[in-house]
Amino acid sequence: MPALPADWQAALQAEMDGPRFAALAAFLDDEARQGQAIFPPAEDRFRALELTPLDRVRVVILGQDPYHGAGQAHGLAFSVRPGVRPPPSLVNIFKEMESDLGVARSRHGLLDHWARQGVLLLNSVLSVREGAAASHQKRGWEPFTDAVIHAVAARRQPAVFILWGAHAQKKAAFLDQDGGRHLVIRSAHPSPLSARHGFFGSRPFSRTNAFLEAQGQAPIDWALPEV
Repeated sequence: MPALPADWQAALQAEMDGPRFAALAAFLDDEARQGQAIFPPAEDRFRALELTPLDRVRVVILGQDPYHGAGQAHGLAFSVRPGVRPPPSLVNIFKEMESDLGVARSRHGLLDHWARQGVLLLNSVLSVREGAAASHQKRGWEPFTDAVIHAVAARRQPAVFILWGAHAQKKAAFLDQDGGRHLVIRSAHPSPLSARHGFFGSRPFSRTNAFLEAQGQAPIDWALPEV
């Protein structure tokens, strides 16, 4: 496992030292021994935490599990590397961003620019077998990413949690008990199957920036630079 930023390491150490994480590591080792292709590659599995240390998190966008096609997943929810065609959910995210902010749709899908500004692009499950969506669910990732979300929510600094779809909303349901310190934005998932049922028109980007500015923070620059 790559070294995490020190603040994430401290916040997650108890979970990583426990039996669930040990069982997860054993499962991943077994998958590799069987010759299974696993995405993203091991060196990218914790990229979201590496690019966005805990003390810099201002926004959390919660996905479900990584893209399961070759060359797509690289450790950030919804993101793909340059040269990889943006998947339909990401295309819809760009459409909503254009409608919400007037930002032209990006020709690439690399979201590192968001992550480096404090947008934690977190999947609930951090690995997947090639061609098999949800194949690594209920193997131990969920308690680990629960600990990530709880660590962000426990800080004094207000943050924005963007929960797209029922899965994300269920995973972070505890945020309703935080006393309103954080902004929680809920809508349908950007998938083509659901985007027209509440995702389009939800304006998550402008709402996020309005909240951050009200807290005295800089807004997120959502426009992606050319790469």
